[in-house]
Amino acid sequence: MSAPRRIAMWSGPRNISTALMRSWGNRPDTFVADEPLYAHYLQQTGIDHPGAAEVIAGHEPDWRKVVAWMTGPIPDGKSVFFQKQMAHHLLPQIDRAWLGQVDNAFLIRDPREMLVSLAKVLPNPTVADTGLPQQVEIFEWVRRHGGSSPPVVDARDVLEDPRTTLVLLCDALGVRFLDAMLSWPAGPRSSDGVWAKYWYANVEKSTSFQRPTTSNEAFPAHLEGLLQECVPYYDALYAHRLRRSGETKVS
Repeated sequence: MSAPRRIAMWSGPRNISTALMRSWGNRPDTFVADEPLYAHYLQQTGIDHPGAAEVIAGHEPDWRKVVAWMTGPIPDGKSVFFQKQMAHHLLPQIDRAWLGQVDNAFLIRDPREMLVSLAKVLPNPTVADTGLPQQVEIFEWVRRHGGSSPPVVDARDVLEDPRTTLVLLCDALGVRFLDAMLSWPAGPRSSDGVWAKYWYANVEKSTSFQRPTTSNEAFPAHLEGLLQECVPYYDALYAHRLRRSGETKVS
């Protein structure tokens, strides 16, 4: 058995994060956690999300207990603990020191594509709702305290070339890539949060990463200002994204 690895994958909403959780969850050596800080986030912010009361009642809202669990023994005797994290769930009052006890990675998505999708759920999102400022803050904390840049993967790269991108990600995290990560059975999982019934209809039908399609959908005019806020955060992280062999780094 390989040395235990605890992976915190920091994402924002509408970033294919649940599909990536399916990918890791299909590994026989991996235990996955679905947004473990969500209940704390909802309890503290009072934000109106579908099933909020149910989430708080059904999941641990005390961030200290959640952190102790995420940094403790890996459940079910597995050697890899994959934690699907929403960056905006890491509220300012949560001590960041535990980030040094896990391997941090980041999943980003072009904000133009992300906002079109997010606006269908949150008609008037703010930059905080995207998780992008929080991703940058966490990235900089990890880089400052860890001495090197943690891995970043872009959603489009995952969808266009899942094998290559996941190989790069696994290599960066010190985990052996497995072909099992490329496909998975359809349906729900016991590891899904109680919010799955509100959000996971599409991913429950999926069995693999789907190639991105070109949409003719117009970008909502009222989100143009928000898009301009998001772009610098996205670009800052994109500059560090894992690149395929021979791909030129654009600054």
